Amino acid sequence: MKLCAAALLAICCFSLPAAGEKKFIVPAELAPKPGAPAAVYSPAVLVDGTLYISGMLGTDLNTRQIPDRFEDEVSAALDSVGIVLKEAGMTYADVVSVTIFLTDMELFGRMNAVYTARFPAPRPARTTVGVSRLGSPKGHLEISVTAKK
Repeated sequence: MKLCAAALLAICCFSLPAAGEKKFIVPAELAPKPGAPAAVYSPAVLVDGTLYISGMLGTDLNTRQIPDRFEDEVSAALDSVGIVLKEAGMTYADVVSVTIFLTDMELFGRMNAVYTARFPAPRPARTTVGVSRLGSPKGHLEISVTAKK
């Protein structure tokens, strides 16, 4: 029995998963608190095995404030990244690219000390950009990540 090309194509298309299907990753720890305005962004989107994590500020998840100590701010931002990675079934080892926005490039060395402890060699590709300000007036950095399983 011969199958025509159109029938074969239809069978192949319907048996494969949909390309570009999006899964929104919203860990409970990063969801808005009850009574707070709804988030206007998704913490992360998973598409075809690639995870795109939104920029994470260094907000303490318990107090919802930016810590006074800069190294704690960096650590808090990376903790939020880690929470999203875990929710998506990934780890820091799956990170392929990191973008860091700093309001003061003089803080680069201090940021890098915390960053390199979290991302051992070989490290993902990274871009660090100096910016005039962030979404939080008290914030000094924002970290955005792409990961691939």
